[in-house]
Amino acid sequence: MTDDRRWPHSPDPQTDVVIDARGLRALAHPVRVQLIGLLRKNGPSTATRLAEQLGLNSGATSYHLRQLAAAGFVAEDTERGNARDRWWKSVHQVTWWTDPDLAEQEPEAALGYLRSIVAAHTLTAQTALNALETMPVEWRHALDLSDMVLQLTPEEARTLAGELADVVARYRRIEPGAPVPEGTDRVAVVVQVLPEPQGGPAGDGPEGRS
Repeated sequence: MTDDRRWPHSPDPQTDVVIDARGLRALAHPVRVQLIGLLRKNGPSTATRLAEQLGLNSGATSYHLRQLAAAGFVAEDTERGNARDRWWKSVHQVTWWTDPDLAEQEPEAALGYLRSIVAAHTLTAQTALNALETMPVEWRHALDLSDMVLQLTPEEARTLAGELADVVARYRRIEPGAPVPEGTDRVAVVVQVLPEPQGGPAGDGPEGRS
């Protein structure tokens, strides 16, 4: 549930957070990105439950949650649990990276954060494919993993990312705790606009589009 800095919409201060140098360093770890994603999608949870979902021990999960709390991404849910069974909640629903100079100021943290995002995206795809055989046929037909290679200028690439963001924004976002409309299920939409190094691999999606 993180959005790349290329997405142009103005953040909502009630639900969104603009990443700064401290936040960038805190998120430069794949487990922390995954923890925030789970809390944003599923609502408040405990370190033990989150650890089970990620295949970690609760001690490591608690450590990462405390680091996220120190950076302002998560907070203890005082309405649930007790001193021995602490619940955590996400403070925001979306993370934005809007400062183009931040990567130059914090290159290692920036690369670590982006690698964490890629790892989270990969895990999302792998989880869906692992469930493919038992997935309802309607959802199997809706699944798409296409990729296309375009010849663009940097400005055209930014325009493309903005247009894709506008399309996605027209559809229903997940709201933890809200009623689920009949006939709907969660759908992960991953948008990547990636400058391709010369000589890099070019792949075809399963639909044969490139």
